[in-house]
Amino acid sequence: MSQNYEKVERVTVPALEEILGKKFNILNDGFIRVVDYMGGDSSIVQAARVSYGAGTKKVSEDRGLIRYLLKHRHTTPFEMADLKLHVRVPMDAWRQWIRHRTASVNETSSRYSIVTDSTQTTNPNEWRSQAKDNKQGSGDYLPEDLGKKFSAEEEDIHKILFDSYNEKIDAGVAKEQARKDLPLCTYTEAYWKMDLHNLLNFLRLRMDSHAQKEIREYATVIGEEIVSKWVPHTWEAFNDYSLNSMHLSRMDKEALNLIVTGNYDKNSPEVREVFGVKPGKKSREHNEFISKLETLFD
Repeated sequence: MSQNYEKVERVTVPALEEILGKKFNILNDGFIRVVDYMGGDSSIVQAARVSYGAGTKKVSEDRGLIRYLLKHRHTTPFEMADLKLHVRVPMDAWRQWIRHRTASVNETSSRYSIVTDSTQTTNPNEWRSQAKDNKQGSGDYLPEDLGKKFSAEEEDIHKILFDSYNEKIDAGVAKEQARKDLPLCTYTEAYWKMDLHNLLNFLRLRMDSHAQKEIREYATVIGEEIVSKWVPHTWEAFNDYSLNSMHLSRMDKEALNLIVTGNYDKNSPEVREVFGVKPGKKSREHNEFISKLETLFD
């Protein structure tokens, strides 16, 4: 007995179709390109409404629903859209990237393939100092004359290591062993697929000003050049409610109440009590609150 099925059309996004396969160059030899995608803004709307019928809602209503979902953290509908990228990225940034374990990943294997001598290089004016207030972050740029010395040393080190690697390969050493002395600046390639909900979380963390500059460059391209074209309503809401928003803790709200009532002094006992600051001590949470105030009233 034959059955009648309602015809389902694949969601296509013309703006994203135009850049399928296009390489966005990053750093000195990295890139990102879109390989494939599934769904778009309409897929999110469809999942949220379940019985949504094509053409029954206005575009403005779709936008409003997406903004409501993202603002109130109704995340499941955003899992109905997927993006697959082909990336080429230095190993030091890739180690941070791969920590986002909600993706499907297939990386080039240096056990099977010869590693190319392409490495991330640093220009003399790009060497950064260690941040004074952040154990894992960067501070200001170092003087260029010092940077020239480090860049020259970097070039020599890369050459020595890859000459040694190629010599081992030519001598018949197993690839899985010959690779062990290669530096973190070595580029790797991977296919990386993630649903939109988890991708937005990736972008929220890796586009943040506290993220390492190199991975931030990749995340910015993914967000501004790809996601913005793929799901424009979602991208708009993400910027408004996540990327450019501000979280207020209980302590923040109590401190703001002191400001409203005219009783705020960042060094007063009342404020120190709110943030649990002991005499003679500093509080990271209090300092972060002051930074939030500076952002609000800048």
